[in-house]
Amino acid sequence: MSSSRIAVVGIGFVGLSLAVLLAQRNTVVAIDIDPEKVNAVNRRGSPFEDADISRFFAEKELHLTATTDAVPEFRAADIVIIATPTNYDSTTDSFDTSSVEHTISLVHDTNPDALIVVKSTVPVGFTARIREKLGLTNLVFSPEFLREGRALHDNLHPSRIIVGDRGQRAAEFAELLAECAEGVRPTVLLTDSTEAEAIKLFSNTYLALRVAYFNEIDSFAMTNNLDARAVIDGVSLDPRIGTGYNNPSFGYGGYCLPKDTKQLLANYRDVPQTTIRAVVEANEQRKDFIADDIVARKPGTVGVYRLVMKSGSDNFRESSVLGVIERLQRHGVAVIVFEPTLDHAPLDGLDVVNDFDDFISRADLIVANRDSSQLDGVRGKVYTRDLFGDN
Repeated sequence: MSSSRIAVVGIGFVGLSLAVLLAQRNTVVAIDIDPEKVNAVNRRGSPFEDADISRFFAEKELHLTATTDAVPEFRAADIVIIATPTNYDSTTDSFDTSSVEHTISLVHDTNPDALIVVKSTVPVGFTARIREKLGLTNLVFSPEFLREGRALHDNLHPSRIIVGDRGQRAAEFAELLAECAEGVRPTVLLTDSTEAEAIKLFSNTYLALRVAYFNEIDSFAMTNNLDARAVIDGVSLDPRIGTGYNNPSFGYGGYCLPKDTKQLLANYRDVPQTTIRAVVEANEQRKDFIADDIVARKPGTVGVYRLVMKSGSDNFRESSVLGVIERLQRHGVAVIVFEPTLDHAPLDGLDVVNDFDDFISRADLIVANRDSSQLDGVRGKVYTRDLFGDN
C-alpha cells in the first residue's frame, strides 16, 4: 500500500501511540493545542511515560512532526485521526464529545475528501448521528484497546483491529494499522459504526467486571481470614476463567474503565440490566472496604505510595487510590503521598512528599495499590492487596 499523509489530532496516549506507529511507513503530523506537548514530540520526547514510544523516538526513523496549527494539516491530509479527550459528564450522563464534533466539522469544512477516523471513545450511536447531522460519508469509528504505559506496544501487537465501516476506505485504513504492526498479523473486523462503538464499551466493561469480581473475592477472603491468593489461584486455574486481570487492587481506575462503564450504563437506560450497574457499584464499595480496613488499624499518618494505577505509567487520572484517600480524609486520617515528580497536590489537604526517606519516616502505615521493591526495607509498615505484583 502506498504511503499516506495522516494528521492525528490529540497528543495523548491514543494519539501519540498511533502517530508513532503510523509514522514508520507514512507521513504523520500530530496536532495538539498544548505547545509543550508539540515541542516535546518535535524534540523526540514523549510528554508521558511509555517505554516503547521513548525507544522508537531514540532508535527509529519516523516521518513525524507536530504542530498547533491544524487547518493547513487538514487541507493536506488523506486521513485525519481524532484522538481528543471525551471525559464523562455526570450532569448529562454521557461523554463530552464537543472536541470530537468540533474537529469533525472543521475537517469536513476544510477538506471534505479526507477520511475522518474517530479513535476517541464515544457513546453508542454517536458516529451514525454525526454522519446524518452533517451529511458525511467519510466518517468512521475505530476503537482502540490500549493500556496506559504500554500504548505503543499494544498498537504494535494489537489483539484485533476493528473499524466501524464496511467500505473500501475503512478496509484500507485497517490495512495501514495492520502493516505497521509487528509479529503475527492481527485479525481485522469491519462492522457498522454503532457495533464498533458497542464493542469498545463492552470490552472495557468486561475488564472492569473482572477487576471488580476478583476484588470481591479478596474482600471476602480478608473478612473471613482466608488465604486470598490460594482462592484466586484455584479459581484462575479453570481455563475458562484464566489469570488475566485477577490481581486484587483498590479498584479499577485510570482514564478508560471508570468513564466507559458509566457511559455503557447510561446507554442501558431503556434496557433491563443488573450486571453493568453492579460493576460500577462494586468498584465504589471496594474503595469503601479498603478505606474502612485502613481506618480500623488506627494509623496516625497514612503514607500513600504513588498515585499511579500501574507501573510503567505516570498517569493517575481517576486513580482508585484517590478515592481511598478521599474516604480516609473524611474519617479525619492524616494522609501524605509519595510522588517523586509531582509538584502539587491533586486533592485539598493532601501533603505531597518527593523524598522517599522523608516519606517513610513520617508514615505510620504505607498504603500501596501496587507493590514495589522500593518498599522492601519497610515491609512491616506496608498495606497492599497486590498479591501477584505483575498486573
